[in-house]
Amino acid sequence: MDYLKNMGSRAVSAARELNLLSEEAKNRALLVAADKLCEKSEAIIAANAKDVECAERAGMSPALIDRLRLDEARVISMADGLRQIAALASPLGEIVMETTRPNGLNICEKRVPIGVIGIIYESRPNVTADAFGLCFKTGNAVILRGGSDAINSNITIADTLRAAISECGICGDAIQLVTDTSRETVRELMRLNGYIDVLIPRGGAGLIKTVVETSTLPVIETGTGNCHIYVDESANLDMARDIIVNAKTQRLGVCNACESLVVHASVAERAVPIIVEALREKGVEIRGDERARAIVPDIKPALEIDWGREYLDAIISLKIVDGTDEAIAHINKYNTKHSEAIITENEENAEKFLAEIDAAAVYVNASTRFTDGFEFGFGAEIGISTQKLHARGPMGLCALTSTKYVIRGNGQTRG
Repeated sequence: MDYLKNMGSRAVSAARELNLLSEEAKNRALLVAADKLCEKSEAIIAANAKDVECAERAGMSPALIDRLRLDEARVISMADGLRQIAALASPLGEIVMETTRPNGLNICEKRVPIGVIGIIYESRPNVTADAFGLCFKTGNAVILRGGSDAINSNITIADTLRAAISECGICGDAIQLVTDTSRETVRELMRLNGYIDVLIPRGGAGLIKTVVETSTLPVIETGTGNCHIYVDESANLDMARDIIVNAKTQRLGVCNACESLVVHASVAERAVPIIVEALREKGVEIRGDERARAIVPDIKPALEIDWGREYLDAIISLKIVDGTDEAIAHINKYNTKHSEAIITENEENAEKFLAEIDAAAVYVNASTRFTDGFEFGFGAEIGISTQKLHARGPMGLCALTSTKYVIRGNGQTRG
C-alpha cells in the first residue's frame, strides 16, 4: 500500500504543477512526446513482441491479440493522436455559466481539471499514450494500471512519455504506471481515496464489473459493447450488407463492433441470405432464431445468452422481428447502452429509433465502428462511457474536466 500511496502523493503534486502550466507549454510537451514515440518505435515494437509471444503461448484469441499488437503504423497512430490533442482547443477556463445576482454578486462556473485520474485497462497498449495525452492536456495527473498481458509494451511507452515531458521541464509524475500486476495491488488502487479523484476502467465486462463493485473511489463506467444493427423494412439492402460487414469485421475485438443483428420480417427472406453470405465470406459464424434458421437452415441456433453477449470474436446473433417497436424493445432489453444503428429509408422510423433507443450513440445508416474519440474529432478517447452521469459516449477533453464556481463581490453579506 505504501507503494501506491507514494505514487498517489507524487501524482497530487504533479497535478498541482500541471494546473499552473500554460496551454502553450502543455501543447509543446505533447508534440515532443509524439516525436519521442516515433523515435522509440523500434523499442516499443520489440517490447510489444514479447507481450504478443506470451499471449500466443497462453492461447489468447486472435481478436484479442489484434488489440494487443503494435506495429509501426499503430505507433505512428499513437503519436498522431498526441499531435491532434495538442491541436485541439483546451476546455480549461471555459465559462459554462455567468450571472450577476440582484445583490451585485457575480457568479461564474468555469471548467477546471479533475486532479488525479486512475485508469485500469486491459490489452490495448495504445491506451497508455491516449490516456496520458487527454489527461495531460486537461491538467490532470494520471496513474495507469494496464493488464499483465501488455506490461512490457506499457512500461516502454510510459517511460518514453515520462522522458519526453521531463525533457520539457515538466514533472514526469504527471504519468505513472503501476508495474506490479498482482490482483492485490489493483484492489488497493481501487481504494486509494485521498489521492485519486476518479477511477476509469476500460476493458471487458469482468473488469468493469469488478471495479464498479469493489472501488471506494468514484467510477466512470466505460462500456462493453453489445452493439446492434436493425435492418428496417425500408432498408437499402446493399447498404445494410456493407454497413454490417464493416461494423462486424473491420476489427473484431473492439467494443463498437456489431455483435447483434435485428431484421424486419417483411424483408428477411431477401435480406438474411445476402447478409449471411457476406458475413460468411469474412469467416463470421451466425447464430439465429427459429425464423432466421427457416430462411437459412444451416445457421446455428441462438440461445438466450446470445442476445446479450459481447463476443469480441467472429460470431454474431440474428433476430427476426415484426416491426420497429419490437426491434427497439429487443435492443433496449439486451444492449449495453453503447452504440446502436438502424438501416432505413423511412424518416419516421429513423426518428423513432433515435428517440427511443437507450444508448450513448445512436446511428442512422452508418456503422457503429464510428463510436470513437478519434472519429468524433476528439483526438483520442479515454473510453466510451455507457453511464449517464458526468460523461456519456466517447470521452474526450471535456469529459476529463470538472467545474467550479467563482464568485466576486464588493462587500455583500447575507441577511
